[in-house]
Amino acid sequence: MSFEKIKEVIQSSIAVKEAIYHSDALLTQINKLADLCLQSLKSEGKVIFAGNGGSFADSQHLAAEFISRLQFDRAPLASVALGTNSSSTTAIGNDYGYDQIFVRELKAIARPGDVFIPISTSGNSQNIVSTIETAKSMKLHVVALTGESGGKLKELVECICIPSKRTERIQEAHIMIGHIICGLVEENYFLK
Repeated sequence: MSFEKIKEVIQSSIAVKEAIYHSDALLTQINKLADLCLQSLKSEGKVIFAGNGGSFADSQHLAAEFISRLQFDRAPLASVALGTNSSSTTAIGNDYGYDQIFVRELKAIARPGDVFIPISTSGNSQNIVSTIETAKSMKLHVVALTGESGGKLKELVECICIPSKRTERIQEAHIMIGHIICGLVEENYFLK
C-alpha cells in the first residue's frame, strides 16, 4: 500500500465536495431543504429519514444529530429514521413485503407538514419509491438525497443529486449535506 493511493481517494472525495461547493443549483436545494426542516420543526413537525444499507446507517446518524445535538447543547429536535424498530420492520417485511417496510411505519407516525428525506445512492430502491408515493399522498414535504442520475426517484420528487457515480463518494456527500442541514436548522431555530 502507498500514500499515493490514499491521496487519490482523498482527492476523489474532495473533488465531489468541490463540485457541490461550486454548484449554485445544489447549494440552493440544500438551503431550501434546511428551511423546509426548520419550518416543519417550528410547527411541531418532524424530520423523517429512510434508506437501505449504508443509507440506512446514514439515516440513523442524521436523525441522531437532530435529536441529540450537532454543534452545541440545545433542546432535542423531532426526527426519526424509519426501520430502526427491527421487530416492526421484520414483521412488516414478512406480512406485507419488503417494499412496505417503511410505508407502514410512515403511515403510523407522519403528519402533513413533516419533512421526509429518503436517501438512496442509486435512486432505484423500490421500498423507497413506495414510501415516497405514500409520503406525497400524506402531504409531507419530500426531498431525496441520491447519486448522480437520481434514478427513479428523480421522476417522483425533487432530488439533491450528488455529482458522482461512486457509492462511497455519494454517501460521504450525503452525510456532509445532512450535517449542513442540521447545523443550519440548529442555528436558525435556537440562535436567531
